[in-house]
Amino acid sequence: MLETLFNIFPGIGTLFIQDPLISFARLALIGLGFLLAYLGFKRTLEPLIMVPMGLGMMAVNAGVMILEGGQIGTLVIDPMVSDTNALMNIMQIDFLQPVYNLTFVNSLVACMLFMGIGTMADISFILARPWASIAVAVCAELGTFVTLVIGYYCGLTPGEAAAVGTIGGADGPMVLFGSLMMAKNLFVPISIIAYLYLSLTYAGYPYLVRWLIKPEHRAIEVEYDFPDVTPQAKFVFTVVAAGLLCLLLPVATPLILSFFLGVAIKEAEIEPYQQFLENTVTYASTLFLGLVLGTLCEAKTLLDPQVAILLILGITALFFSALGGIGGGYLMWWISKGNFNPVIGIAGVSCVPSTAKIAQKEAAAVNPYAMIMPLAMGASICGVIVSAIAVGVFASTIGLVH
Repeated sequence: MLETLFNIFPGIGTLFIQDPLISFARLALIGLGFLLAYLGFKRTLEPLIMVPMGLGMMAVNAGVMILEGGQIGTLVIDPMVSDTNALMNIMQIDFLQPVYNLTFVNSLVACMLFMGIGTMADISFILARPWASIAVAVCAELGTFVTLVIGYYCGLTPGEAAAVGTIGGADGPMVLFGSLMMAKNLFVPISIIAYLYLSLTYAGYPYLVRWLIKPEHRAIEVEYDFPDVTPQAKFVFTVVAAGLLCLLLPVATPLILSFFLGVAIKEAEIEPYQQFLENTVTYASTLFLGLVLGTLCEAKTLLDPQVAILLILGITALFFSALGGIGGGYLMWWISKGNFNPVIGIAGVSCVPSTAKIAQKEAAAVNPYAMIMPLAMGASICGVIVSAIAVGVFASTIGLVH
């Protein structure tokens, strides 16, 4: 009777024939997927990522069945298949396999997202306080370098340590690109961990800001002026910066080109392209990114012992980046003799625009007149550029480390 029932409902039946640890992990991940989707619905976490990711995580751990040859798996995605003949066969069967192989494993989805981010980035924000924005963004890369060192001493190769260290830059597309370039074998777990943690910055960073920055400092109103820069000057700056960075860091050319192309389209006011990238491309990429990341969260994949190390290193990277960013905010507060709100430092962790929103919200909570959003966005956009430079430097030089 039970055997017949399990044959009819193989999702339940496979729970009893798998390793008990995997079965319990499947149930836990189904619960976690529901929680992430619900927190996205409540706007506690980022809904654009968490709702599709939560549903994908639930589905891939619930919809397990016995495939041909007695193998246990799903009809959603197989990230480990590499044989070309097997890949062509499975792309005709598995639901998200074409999306994964044609957009994820070549960083296309990361580049498409960067085009969208570029169209939402206003160079004027950086020009309001350029040196302060750059200094804060550089300080906010602290987690990347700290995690690189810790990861190496935890037994990871230099490339693997550098790849997981990119989580400290808090830029999801950059993490996807960096892990593919430096640690392809860890691409799946690093990508999953990065996006889980980046969404959790919504929940954790506000408490860190309140803990480390005094209310009187959070309440500081900053005086600043936007320089009168013509659209032509901003466009020329964008194109020159793109060319210079590609020349210096050719390994990061796909991301650099994508980001600055978006910025150039915005500054040139090519409205059809801008609307296409801001809406269609950005939201389509984010939807499939969240969905595919959720379906990569199979219990068997996440129970790899190395994933536990990556979990610890990922949170370490984001923690130290937040400390570095806040430290950079206090440094600029000291240099400017009080005409800088240290909360802006958290925006240097380049999770655009999430950390800038956090900075504005925490400042406004103690002083409704503290309008720091433009400066926070400047620091956040600089963070994107600095993160791209860091990934490019790592990818270019990590092979020289023995």
